[in-house]
Amino acid sequence: MLVGLLYVTGCSPQNTLRGVFEKRTPYEKYEAGLKEAKLDQTALGQQWIAAGEQALRKPIPITLPFKETGYFPADRPLAASYQFTVKEGQKVAVKVETQGQQVPQVFIDLFEANPDNTGEPKRVAYADTTAQNLEYEIEEELPHLLRVQPELLRSGQYTVTIETTPILAFPVQGKDSRAVQSFWGAERDAGARKHEGIDIFAARNTPVVASVEGVVTRVNTTPIGGKVVWLSDLKRQQSLYYAHLDSQLVQPGQRVSIGDTLGLLGNTGNAKTTAPHLHFGIYRFGQGAVDPFPYVYKNRTKPTPLQADAKKLGDWVRVTKGKSSLRTAPASSAEALMTLPQHTPLQVLAGSASWYRVMLPDGQQGYIASSLVETLDKPLQAVKLRREAPLLDASSAQAATQKSLSPDSTVQVLAKQEGFWLVQDANGSKGWISAEAAR
Repeated sequence: MLVGLLYVTGCSPQNTLRGVFEKRTPYEKYEAGLKEAKLDQTALGQQWIAAGEQALRKPIPITLPFKETGYFPADRPLAASYQFTVKEGQKVAVKVETQGQQVPQVFIDLFEANPDNTGEPKRVAYADTTAQNLEYEIEEELPHLLRVQPELLRSGQYTVTIETTPILAFPVQGKDSRAVQSFWGAERDAGARKHEGIDIFAARNTPVVASVEGVVTRVNTTPIGGKVVWLSDLKRQQSLYYAHLDSQLVQPGQRVSIGDTLGLLGNTGNAKTTAPHLHFGIYRFGQGAVDPFPYVYKNRTKPTPLQADAKKLGDWVRVTKGKSSLRTAPASSAEALMTLPQHTPLQVLAGSASWYRVMLPDGQQGYIASSLVETLDKPLQAVKLRREAPLLDASSAQAATQKSLSPDSTVQVLAKQEGFWLVQDANGSKGWISAEAAR
């Protein structure tokens, strides 16, 4: 078995420069190759292009962290797209793993969308399974879409994991975001002003460290901040403000690396009546103060591992109970797309936690609880046909005929949907027949 591994961790200004020198993304290069080979004029090529476009039009709404394991069939081009919103100051971290006898090339594209989902989404980062690392730092709190799509005529299993990490290193040595006790916007001086930062509590003289690589621009003492240090983060066009220090251990103009000690934590300035803590602030050039908490917050929640049966991925199943809900996302609180009758056939495309992402015979997708479906191993009933009937390749009167089933032949009914039955004949051939043929 071959296993491919891809890490996508967000986009930085370097990726903007990368885009200048690489005119086309891997996805665009592959699509151009299809057109050069005139494969875009074939049904399969057109389906591949349409699948990528449709995935962006109908993304799956998710909350992070998120993990899903899916299957891409070789005979039907598919793509998956996930929509999520991340706060400014966080970094998107995506890991995609692929498995199969011949691991397909998988294209991963991250887009920024308009809040109202109008207009074309803007591609901001990209990779494929031949790439190593990309970075994407959220610059504005907008919806983002991650599209995952394999090359043509290759099947394989994939697992996509999407998490967030803070852009900045935590500014107090040995502590993390759980040490924050006073947050952005809290009232100060009886409501005369708002708290433009966060307060991180720790023992006196705990090292206060550089959250970024940068240059110390100011080291001074003020009535409110006490002993303070300003650190310039030119990469992100912002300054970091460290206040209430007990002592300062750097000089203006000094270059520092992430983790270098800037001073020791204290309660100088207007904090002399409170416990020792660091006031940490971020000031964007030309914008002013912004909430620093997302920049240092680390979500310790891990994505829920797959609890549904992975053996069903790629297989057809049927609904076990009537009035089962097909939902927009893998959660019982998600919007219901429709109610499915008992015995409705579904193809399992992916699994997330205890949910399956499934596709109806007409191509519509959604999520259903894994406890509400079963395999087709055990037929529902045996039926003798009363007249000759075409065995169709889809549940539609306009579908192509695979072969004709003779009168009085017996078929095993595997699933039922709106006047059509999914059956298997004595030779093991599977297809659809009109329910009227057995009546």
